[in-house]
Amino acid sequence: MGFLKSILGKMAGEVIGQIKNATSGYTPAQNTYTSTPKTNAYKPEPVRQEKTFAESKAYFLDIISREFPSYSVQENVPVTQLAGEAADEFQLYHTRPRQVYKAEWGEPYTFVLSQGGAPKGIVMLGSGHSHYSNVKYLISRMYAKKLGLPYINFYTQMPNESDYVADRIRKFL
Repeated sequence: MGFLKSILGKMAGEVIGQIKNATSGYTPAQNTYTSTPKTNAYKPEPVRQEKTFAESKAYFLDIISREFPSYSVQENVPVTQLAGEAADEFQLYHTRPRQVYKAEWGEPYTFVLSQGGAPKGIVMLGSGHSHYSNVKYLISRMYAKKLGLPYINFYTQMPNESDYVADRIRKFL
């Protein structure tokens, strides 16, 4: 068994050496290295820098202002500004159907689009799964629904191309 192991080890070493020499450009006969162009060289994709929340907010404000000039835009609007100081009972979670949720606990609306002084739609920005798991966002969405306002959310870590953002807002308004 030791003999077979030694032969296989020697063969494996030779094969690995040949592979290394072939890929590095080393020629044993000339004892030199040559630089050969690699046609299938790996080229990493450029790293996409994530925008900060402030940059994302400015980007969305620019799109909204440009694509929807007939709407006025308010930023960081507290839920209480639209819903009042309401303390309602509604089913936010199935396990706590009688839990009271106050409007003041909601996440401020990133953008409120208005026409003629009346709110017409809400655009929220968030990252990760904040729109679906964070209680503040859930409260804000429920009050928007109660007020009959379209609530549109965008994740800031996604590409959010200008045309996509404008089309989606247009569809909800």
